[in-house]
Amino acid sequence: MSSVSPIQIPSRLPLLLTHEGVLLPGSTMRTSVDTARNLQLVRSRLLKGTSLQSTILGVIPNTPDPASDAQDLPPLHRIGTAALVVQVVGSNWPKPHYTLLITGLCRFQIIQVLKEKPYPVAEVEQLDRLEEFPNTCKTREELGELSEQFYKYAVQILDSVSLEELFKMTIPLLVRQIEGLKLLQKTRKPKQDDDKRVIAIRPIRKITHIPGTLEDEDEDEDNDDIVMLEKKVRTSSMPEQAHKVCVKELKRLKKMPQSMPEYALTRNYLELMVELPWNKSTTDRLDIRAARILLDNDHYAMEKLKKRVLEYLAVRQLKNNLKGPILCFVGPPGVGKTSVGRSVAKTLGREFHRIALGGVCDQSDIRGHRRTYVGSMPGRIINGLKTVGVNNPVFLLDEVDKLGKSLQGDPAAALLEVLDPEQNHNFTDHYLNVAFDLSQVLFIATANTTATIPPALLDRMEIIQVPGYTQEEKIEIAHRHLIPKQLEQHGLTPQQIQIPQVTTLDIITRYTREAGVRSLDRKFGAICRAVAVKVAEGQHKEAKLDRSDVTEGEGCREQHILEDAKPESISDTTDLALPPEMPILIDFHALKDILGPPMYEMQVSERLSQPGVAIGLAWTPLGGEIMFVEASRMDGEGQLTLTGQLGDVMKESAHLAISWLRSNAKKYHLTNAFGSFDLLDNTDIHLHFPAGAVTKDGPSAGVTIVTCLASLFSGRLVRSDVAMTGEITLRGLVLPVGGIKDKVLAAHRAGLKQIIIPQRNEKDLEKIPGNVRQDLSFVTASCLDEVLNAAFDGGFTVKTRPGLLNSKL
Repeated sequence: MSSVSPIQIPSRLPLLLTHEGVLLPGSTMRTSVDTARNLQLVRSRLLKGTSLQSTILGVIPNTPDPASDAQDLPPLHRIGTAALVVQVVGSNWPKPHYTLLITGLCRFQIIQVLKEKPYPVAEVEQLDRLEEFPNTCKTREELGELSEQFYKYAVQILDSVSLEELFKMTIPLLVRQIEGLKLLQKTRKPKQDDDKRVIAIRPIRKITHIPGTLEDEDEDEDNDDIVMLEKKVRTSSMPEQAHKVCVKELKRLKKMPQSMPEYALTRNYLELMVELPWNKSTTDRLDIRAARILLDNDHYAMEKLKKRVLEYLAVRQLKNNLKGPILCFVGPPGVGKTSVGRSVAKTLGREFHRIALGGVCDQSDIRGHRRTYVGSMPGRIINGLKTVGVNNPVFLLDEVDKLGKSLQGDPAAALLEVLDPEQNHNFTDHYLNVAFDLSQVLFIATANTTATIPPALLDRMEIIQVPGYTQEEKIEIAHRHLIPKQLEQHGLTPQQIQIPQVTTLDIITRYTREAGVRSLDRKFGAICRAVAVKVAEGQHKEAKLDRSDVTEGEGCREQHILEDAKPESISDTTDLALPPEMPILIDFHALKDILGPPMYEMQVSERLSQPGVAIGLAWTPLGGEIMFVEASRMDGEGQLTLTGQLGDVMKESAHLAISWLRSNAKKYHLTNAFGSFDLLDNTDIHLHFPAGAVTKDGPSAGVTIVTCLASLFSGRLVRSDVAMTGEITLRGLVLPVGGIKDKVLAAHRAGLKQIIIPQRNEKDLEKIPGNVRQDLSFVTASCLDEVLNAAFDGGFTVKTRPGLLNSKL
């Protein structure tokens, strides 16, 4: 007995009020600390203290009270347990709290509460004398484990000072525990006997098993996976050819040991065959009026695209066996090509599946791998059919213009059979090796440009151009779709933030320059994030004003994190809280604070303040763009220098332009710096297309280069509000070009007023929205004479000699 060292606790103990159980001497428990009093206790005593005495606490059982932090100290239980804190773990999510691992030492009785705030401290009297009863700790620990579910009994055990009282309390608990164990043993015994009998019988059945017999199939049909698989094959609605292949593979599977690698491959193949929707389809919901309303609600503008979709639905309604057409939406990013495909599936009531083809360079991704290879699998088409579970879904082949080639074949060539309405009813995947009917699948492809799509694949698709949006269309899309979506994603309401249409127009013109609305959507997301911070700060300040549990205490960094401010500083921040009813209005000043300075503030007139500069219009996969062409001349040997990362077509256009000007120099009285009509005599010309990091190519810059060089040699300034597009011939004819609508929209976004286009492109002006046509004036030109007369104020005038006044031709 003398070897047991007595435990002496301090006469004053800080009290930890816990409602998670009763800690008995000798037992260990984890308790959560999340109330204000207990947090102050942990931070002041445990996190700052370094001595052993600072880690001893008084643990008092307390009934849970959610409002205990906002009231005075509740009545305390008179007897508690002195505990040693073994471990402290802290976290800030979802709010600051700690978890303590504590071990009970001995019991104590509260004599007097010395203070209540910031945490209670009491004068205590130690009750247990462990040197007299060395086994008491172990006994109480076992009792604590038995009494976890009996809170009131545990408190009474805590209050039992003598061993006689302790035994009177615990003997009924022990009797109840013994009866429960006996009952549990009775229920488990029959089950164990059944298990032994099953173990004894199973080897006999295994020995007497004869594969392929009818009796064996009847006995094991519910448990044998192979038999179940064979049943699925018999009951499936697959075509006769596929059924024959499955029956043949089943016979091979039954004779094959499970240890062979081919066993798993054959089984996976059979499971795929029975899961494919050979004859399972959905019924189309063909309501043209409802479809029109749905498309109009989901997508603003895009009239041509919606018209073609409604035409398909109308024909489908009149003739039910129409083969699915292959539609290809071609347009810049962010105009809604993918979302329209999803809306088509929603309109028809069909399943939708998207297949991303960007970067695919292996034909096996389309046709699948042959089963002779390890790790073989079906192609994306068959795998998509397995995923949707029907044979007439809407398949969206996204980014079909970004397919690649490699040593593994050409996936674009593999798509020829998939996208041919005359052949895809008999599509054969290398993995299946049997034909599957794809004629009921509605394929919709998307692309940014048709230039990189092979002609054979392009021939099998119906191209529908999806041009960029006008400024007015972007404003409508923003306020109908983008802003409500961003408000919902960021937890904001229209009562908290208002974005006027004038602000939306500023974002479109000064912070984005795109054909679609993807960057515009991101800008609204940035605005909503900034407003969310302001709203959250306002709510935090209001909540802080309502707090009544802020008490004076020992300061520490954790306290500042929890309370965000000292009590005396609350009055200083009351004026900063916004009224909750006042919405935050986003104007241009707010835009500048949130998004920074405007990105597109360049004045076009400043770029055309010198001769030798002209504005062209270019089409890119991202939409239309304005393009500056600059020219300069210097003494040299007649060389033509081209910079700006140009393609071969644009280099040829530059050579055509200088050749036409040299051949017509006398007609227009164009001379070089030495007065010679040979413009390259002792003269070098440098043509530059700014934004050299962007690759430029295409047959539409010829008229712009001619105008730029004519301005250089004549000394005349090109009109600052004029842009032009068109290709030229060596005889000075202006040839038609593509992408007129995208180019006109780009000129409109840049604030230009007059556009010169080829005469043969006049028919394309019908595709331009009426409000854009009203803001612009168009000049159609069939030859370069008409282009030059429209590009210069008062017609094309030239200098007969350098330094002389201009004269009218």
